[in-house]
Amino acid sequence: MDSFSKKIRELLGAKGWIDAENSKPWQRDWLDQYGEVPLGVARPESTSEVSDVLHLCNDEGIPVVPQGGNTGLVGAGVLGKPGGVILSLSRMNTISSTDLLDGSILVEAGVILEQLHQHLEGTGLMFPMHLGSEGSAQFGGLIATNAGGSHAFRYGMMQDLILGLEVVLADGSIWNGLRAVQKDNSSYQLRRLFCGSEGTLGIVTKAILKLSPEPKQQHTALLAVKNSSGLIKLATKLRSDGGDFLTAMEFFSDVGLDIALKNIPELVFPLQTRTPFYLLIEAGSGSIKVPLDSILAEVIEWGMNENIIADGAIAMSDSQRLVFWRLREEQPEGQRRLGMQLKHDISVPPGHLDEFLDRANDECNQILKGVIINTFGHLGDGNVHYNLSPPKGEQDFLNLDSKFALKLAQLANVMGGSFAAEHGIGRTKIAVANALREPAEKDLMLRIKNSLDKNGQLNPGVLVHF
Repeated sequence: MDSFSKKIRELLGAKGWIDAENSKPWQRDWLDQYGEVPLGVARPESTSEVSDVLHLCNDEGIPVVPQGGNTGLVGAGVLGKPGGVILSLSRMNTISSTDLLDGSILVEAGVILEQLHQHLEGTGLMFPMHLGSEGSAQFGGLIATNAGGSHAFRYGMMQDLILGLEVVLADGSIWNGLRAVQKDNSSYQLRRLFCGSEGTLGIVTKAILKLSPEPKQQHTALLAVKNSSGLIKLATKLRSDGGDFLTAMEFFSDVGLDIALKNIPELVFPLQTRTPFYLLIEAGSGSIKVPLDSILAEVIEWGMNENIIADGAIAMSDSQRLVFWRLREEQPEGQRRLGMQLKHDISVPPGHLDEFLDRANDECNQILKGVIINTFGHLGDGNVHYNLSPPKGEQDFLNLDSKFALKLAQLANVMGGSFAAEHGIGRTKIAVANALREPAEKDLMLRIKNSLDKNGQLNPGVLVHF
């Protein structure tokens, strides 16, 4: 492979190729479950260099795994076997000037989500995606995983926030679909094909993103809710009274709150009462004339009168708003610091989330009595992150992963939901996907994969099983 390394170094220069000995920071996934030593890490700084790398690897028969911020939770951004190349897009991090008239912006794949938020400050426009990893998640990865986040039920997932894409295919050819219009029926909706493809069909290099007006007022409330059925009743009431002004409805449990408070010392719980569940609500409007504070206050009063809410508060400042949000956003980190965990990403119809939680808890306790169940997520779209930790003294916990995953996935399917809501399939969920996908769906996915990546070079072992 010395000749290959020489060729790729000539293409990318000294800064663009990191050899195997120095590739450790790119080798393992965020959960440290997957990853092998690559031949090296390619770090192109232009679309033409990405094209050159894929063309060379295709000719040499070398697998390529694209990697963004490497914050994924299903092992899709690292090698499953030794001998491939990791393609890092981090050097492609240019943000174009904002088009205030069109409400769009062009970004390269290596731009970090938080950087875009900062770039848009003062423009009157925003990119309406927020998630816990926004300080490291890159747009190439956000697109490849079709990321959702806390505001997805209001603004949509990544596929709904993209107007156009530029993609390099497995053989090095470039598809330029950078059209900054919402209505474009000139071909198949190819941009959507690459959203959620996890780097198995092509490498996203640029994207035109759809922006939204920044709200002129924003109100955030944290509510202590007595049970899971109360969450559903509150969500129904909020949709009825708040309508399109609602931008987020996030829930978490007292189990998760306790884990977070014990493992992340700087967290503050601002309410007087602890309950089984908590609901974080956010509402915003481009008009200062909409009485959002009154709407939220009336819903809270209704919830207390209906014996649904035990306690609650509306943030009176940005700093207090951040205190509320940190309780929700630090849920994954709190459980990570606790120790071993198994992560599951499920979606069910929002009105049946309480039924799912009850049935899932029973199923998991049948597999392992006393398992610690931390549920949190996006009440507005029915997406629940269902994370498990072992009871004290349990030594065989990780070996039960396949049993938990299959039971939860089957339950989601029976309830008309999905076993992969926003984290994707990656390597972690291949077995579950093979067990639950219908034959026609499997065949269709394989046909698409084979047509765009004839040699199976792009991210082998991820999403699609041969």
